[in-house]
Amino acid sequence: MTRTLPAGITVNVRVPASSANLGPGFDSLGIALGLYDEITVSTTDSGLTIRVEGEGADDVPWGPSHLVVRAIERGLQAAGVWADGLDVVCHNVIPHSRGMGSSASAVVGGLAAGRGLAAKFDAELAYGNDVLVQLASEFEGHPDNASASILGGIVVSWTETDQPANGNGAADHHTRTYRAVRLEPHPSLRPIVLIPEERSSTAHTRGLLPDMVPHGDAAFNASRAALAVVALTQRPDLLMPATADRLHQGYRASALPLTTKWIERLRTAGIPATVSGAGPTVLAWLTGEFPAELRELAISDGLRVLEPGIADGVLVD
Repeated sequence: MTRTLPAGITVNVRVPASSANLGPGFDSLGIALGLYDEITVSTTDSGLTIRVEGEGADDVPWGPSHLVVRAIERGLQAAGVWADGLDVVCHNVIPHSRGMGSSASAVVGGLAAGRGLAAKFDAELAYGNDVLVQLASEFEGHPDNASASILGGIVVSWTETDQPANGNGAADHHTRTYRAVRLEPHPSLRPIVLIPEERSSTAHTRGLLPDMVPHGDAAFNASRAALAVVALTQRPDLLMPATADRLHQGYRASALPLTTKWIERLRTAGIPATVSGAGPTVLAWLTGEFPAELRELAISDGLRVLEPGIADGVLVD
């Protein structure tokens, strides 16, 4: 039986940005980055009020179709509770449509708020991060960004289905279970992001990918994704070969000319760099200082240069 929350319960949520793929780990590797959206949610007697400040405030609906609101409702439903009214305030810092997981962060923030409201009402209603990964990934369709924002650090994520091993049958009719584990990054790693002004559509850039890839490219990426786990956690000196990719970046290059130029420029300078998610942001890895001349060139090209650090997962109080 669904229980109704009383008015006056409030939670504050702080959810990090994320970057996915990290080069070869298509839809499976991710990292939480220290740029945060903050969400405050209170239960009320009736209705919905929502305010959005910061990034994307003029681009998103201020009503029940807002992604955060939908995620809050799903989070409440998963805990077996409901609220007759909600007051929602979103302060957004994560850039939208730049390959930094803004939609995943919105989903994770809303779900975590729903879980937090239920837990403040009755601590026994709180569910674990494994459920949060599942719920968020159902929104997203893949777990890499969402699980990074939930668990923090570096994540390896994967999807299990009840589809036969031979792949026969319509995949849409099979149950998907989303899972993820957190890895501790090497302490010397310093991610840096170069963020263009233009936006990118994940649907568009994903549509540029072929349905079939050469066996050699698949084998290449399998080895480099495995190596990336070693490089990110133990051997940062291996990050240059570990961030090489043949499955997605080349196919997207024509749609991301500035991104592609800067990945090539950084890698030529000995700095491991990849597309962040579907782009257009560039993710690079440092163990020292970012060269001043490269920073100046990037700024002159209209790029924001940020060093956000590696974040822990979503926080609720």
